[in-house]
Amino acid sequence: MTRYAYFGPEGTHTHEALRSLLVDDAVEVSCATIPEVFVTVERGKADLGIVPIENSVEGSVNATLDALAFDSDLEIQGEIVRDIHHTLCVAEGSGLEDVTEVVSHPQASAQCRKWLAENLPRVPTRAANSTAEAVEQAVRQPGVAAIGTKLAAERLGARVLEEAIEDYAGNQTRFVVLGRGLKARTGRDKTSLALFMNVDRAGTLNMIVSEFAFAQINLTKIQSRPTRKALGDYMFFIDLAGHIEDDNVRLALDCLRLKLRTVKVLGSYPRV
Repeated sequence: MTRYAYFGPEGTHTHEALRSLLVDDAVEVSCATIPEVFVTVERGKADLGIVPIENSVEGSVNATLDALAFDSDLEIQGEIVRDIHHTLCVAEGSGLEDVTEVVSHPQASAQCRKWLAENLPRVPTRAANSTAEAVEQAVRQPGVAAIGTKLAAERLGARVLEEAIEDYAGNQTRFVVLGRGLKARTGRDKTSLALFMNVDRAGTLNMIVSEFAFAQINLTKIQSRPTRKALGDYMFFIDLAGHIEDDNVRLALDCLRLKLRTVKVLGSYPRV
């Protein structure tokens, strides 16, 4: 049996991502927050964890990035990319005209801004810890509408008023599988890094990019984040095509280790 911790409760998009793995012996361990997923795996209460890391509309999930960079030694074992569809759910017997408040996870609400503005103008939106928790609240409280998954609506007995209310048809979320150790090289891999500078000086980003360009490595993502030490102190997240056992990737990282304070490998894993 493989125990999977996931950002829950049941019926979240992360839960759907776990189900998409089609693992027959999977034991599902629901966690209330993304940091709890990390802690559950670190303490051995689960073998692997699944969390969202990036959405095509709203960008990176900072709670996941920060945990990988600052708080955890877990590494990315793989990735799952899912089309994301949001439904508007209410209690049975309620209609759109009865909605006085919309509740959902902030990422989900942000992905439906246009639909909400056009169909529920001036109706306030409130945050929930997850989309599934939002659907649970809507079922209990007539007048509250939730943005959630169809799976959560089915499980909790909510009425689906509208399907696919996301603003962009190409809405996708990338989820990562967390565990210990680096995955073996497959020839079609991705490596995720957290890079920390010695000092903030002009040309640092250019130097980093130049090392990868010299090694003919394709960078698929670059993002800066505060280090949480001081205002204006930043580090970089980078995703690249390749595995740390590839000669060119190893060379680039060895060079960067001579020039940066820390080069933390967040995972080398098969890419979708």
